[in-house]
Amino acid sequence: MADTASRTMIRTQGRRAFASFGGRPSGTRHPLVATAMVLPFAALLVLLFGGWEAVVTQASSVGVMLGR
Repeated sequence: MADTASRTMIRTQGRRAFASFGGRPSGTRHPLVATAMVLPFAALLVLLFGGWEAVVTQASSVGVMLGR
């Protein structure tokens, strides 16, 4: 437990160094940005593994579970 303070100091210094390079050390992305980042990869996986039927089946199961 005594070593906790030194680790916190090291983490804080790392965040300041990261912030000096213009990046965001913490926070969230807008949901549309996250979706735009994920969709191409998801489409590639669907094409590679032929998973369209699995996606439809899972979406249908979730819809039934939610009562739609």
